[in-house]
Amino acid sequence: MCCCCPSTISALFCLWMKSGFSKGSVAGALTFFPPDPPLYGFQRLNKDGEILPEEAEEAEEEKTSEEDDEGDLEFDDEDEDETDENFGENGQGPDDGSLIELPQSKAKKVDKKKKDKKKKDKKKKEKKASPSQQLTERARILRQRAKVRNRRDARDAEAGVTYNFAPDPRLACPSLSARVTAEAVKVGPQKKTGTHIAALIYRYQPRNPSSSNKDHPVKTILYSHGNATDIGAMNMMQSVMCRAIGCNVVMYDYSGYGESGGIPLESNTYRDIKLMYKYVVDHVANGVEANVVVYGQSVGSGPSCYIASKEPDIGGLILHSPFTSGMRVLTPSRALACLDIFPNIDRIKKVQCPVMVIHGEQDEEVSVDHGLALHQAVPEELQRDPWWVRGRGHNDITDGPQKMTEYIRRL
Repeated sequence: MCCCCPSTISALFCLWMKSGFSKGSVAGALTFFPPDPPLYGFQRLNKDGEILPEEAEEAEEEKTSEEDDEGDLEFDDEDEDETDENFGENGQGPDDGSLIELPQSKAKKVDKKKKDKKKKDKKKKEKKASPSQQLTERARILRQRAKVRNRRDARDAEAGVTYNFAPDPRLACPSLSARVTAEAVKVGPQKKTGTHIAALIYRYQPRNPSSSNKDHPVKTILYSHGNATDIGAMNMMQSVMCRAIGCNVVMYDYSGYGESGGIPLESNTYRDIKLMYKYVVDHVANGVEANVVVYGQSVGSGPSCYIASKEPDIGGLILHSPFTSGMRVLTPSRALACLDIFPNIDRIKKVQCPVMVIHGEQDEEVSVDHGLALHQAVPEELQRDPWWVRGRGHNDITDGPQKMTEYIRRL
């Protein structure tokens, strides 16, 4: 579904009206595409360090879904939103209205077949659905998923659950040195949404901690990733950054991404980074804001410019393949300015910390003109040497040992 197609434009306007003229709903439909399924998981541990089975979590979600079906909750669970065609109108059994009890093993097989059938029926419906229906259905599913996750995370926080990071086995897993540790956490809840944010913290331990803290304190990078990725996919890159530069790296998933709760919306990304910034200052940077460098890649430039414009004591801002604003990526015309998001070009002028811009000269997704405009908008005394990367596009700037070495050196 292309953003320039008449049918898609019509669908966006339809979604805009259905959402009560909410700019955030349209922005969310255009901007945020979290990997599904996520490229990592959080292994849940109880207070004794024992692994909590995944089946228990799935059972809770099914239970929550059943409660939603009874009208006690506002939204249904994602896996239970389709009507079960195997049940009659009374909802008690097959079409003849009877209730048949099956042995447990057979019942599990029947349940699995039903779920498989639901998924197939759902895919067929998605293919037949109009662009407007697809956008509306996607928004509904994300709201349902957010409700389930928020409830689960609230229970986990109350029970003192901790987490282990479990990357997708298909991805390369970094080897940690004696001076680098990794910690998986959930930060929250946010006051307004009740959302907990999933984060992975790489901590760097200097050779001589006492003297390093006084003379050259360890900096912390707060990393906001791009659109169609999550902290599982970015895991290797951030561990390399931590070891090679000798700094802490904290990366997190936006609301609705990975193991984070909530819904992916522009306004929620601002809440996410405000929550994470405070956590990083208090728990990683020893209370010193000047030791925090905010890093935003692609769509991550939005929340990064936002927090840097609000917090005058931030140590620095790095923008990697950034855009001047969300709508300007689609068109330079300001006819749709009422639907624009992430006005980075306006916020960058208010930043009071050093700023470095990195952009590929062959970027076809976000033109290098965006990076040039942002660099020029930074007050001259705060500009740091930009890196306009020859022959590279939007996602391949650090590909290859030569470019990776130069990337680390410039950072």
